[in-house]
Amino acid sequence: MAYAERLARDGYDLVLVARRRERLNELAVRLSRDKGIQADVLCADLTNPQDLSKVEARAGSDEALTLLINNAGFAGYQPFVSIDPKVIEDLISVHIRAVARLSRAALPGMVRRGSGAVINVSSLLAISAMLPPNPLPSRATYAGAKAFILAFTQALAGELTGTRVHVQVCLPGLVSTEFHVMHGIDTSKLPPAMTAEDVVTASLSALAREEVVCIPALANPVLFGEVTDAQIKLFRNAVMHPVLAERYAKQ
Repeated sequence: MAYAERLARDGYDLVLVARRRERLNELAVRLSRDKGIQADVLCADLTNPQDLSKVEARAGSDEALTLLINNAGFAGYQPFVSIDPKVIEDLISVHIRAVARLSRAALPGMVRRGSGAVINVSSLLAISAMLPPNPLPSRATYAGAKAFILAFTQALAGELTGTRVHVQVCLPGLVSTEFHVMHGIDTSKLPPAMTAEDVVTASLSALAREEVVCIPALANPVLFGEVTDAQIKLFRNAVMHPVLAERYAKQ
């Protein structure tokens, strides 16, 4: 909702996509009335293949589409050995399948027109895999799906070089929304939460600066640059020396 509020304030016409039609209609009416913009409603559950296809069709056929924001998500925090397989499937559907397919639907038109952007909302949990599940939640599937969004967007940015179309992945930490309350998560032992409005401010500012990775609370961007540099160094070291490492050769 925070993205919709901010973009309406900035004069964008909107296509609002979510599962709950009543809330969508209320938001569309309010934004249209208060901000003087057009807000269309597209009710869809992105875990449903037919609904996803419906949103895809709209994204791919809208010649006026200048910005796609993939912001749908849910937690599904559970130990992997006991998580319901349906939750795994839904996490993959929302955080991986929908992000990839909606981006694929929107980007050809943007590239053809030479303008546009996609913002994919990930999470700091995308880079949390090595941290234990206390006080952080058990999150193997969720963190893995969010890590996909990070790698997908970084690689996609390279493919779009020179097209004047930009992509961003936003990695917020804990955000003050109904997200955790809806899932019955006790936030009392978690770090302080950032407001959704501040996350959106950071994201749109980063987009204007053409930053591929936006971490709203990161004061020193050099830190993430060091991570990226280390990954590139590791990759080049391994790919340029395709010889079995000595520690593995000794049996």
